[in-house]
Amino acid sequence: MYDCLYGRNLNDYKYYLSSTELERVDVIKDLGVMFGSDLTFVSHCKEKINTAYSMLGLIKRNFIYLTEEASVTLYKSLVRCHLEYANSVWNP
Repeated sequence: MYDCLYGRNLNDYKYYLSSTELERVDVIKDLGVMFGSDLTFVSHCKEKINTAYSMLGLIKRNFIYLTEEASVTLYKSLVRCHLEYANSVWNP
């Protein structure tokens, strides 16, 4: 057997490594950045936006009476870091 074989079966590509069929995935996460199978970052952006919204909800539920300074500090420390993570990779 060959070390790296790949073939085509009914318009569906299957990849093999040492006669073991490799699983096809749509999204892979590497160093916290999600890459789609077409090398776009749509799933990464969606995940980060959902995380930021959940952090905003946490702040809204648990901190009812805040000064403007305290709310800005909470936003910068809990929400903004999720939105800016690895932005130089997905938006150079």
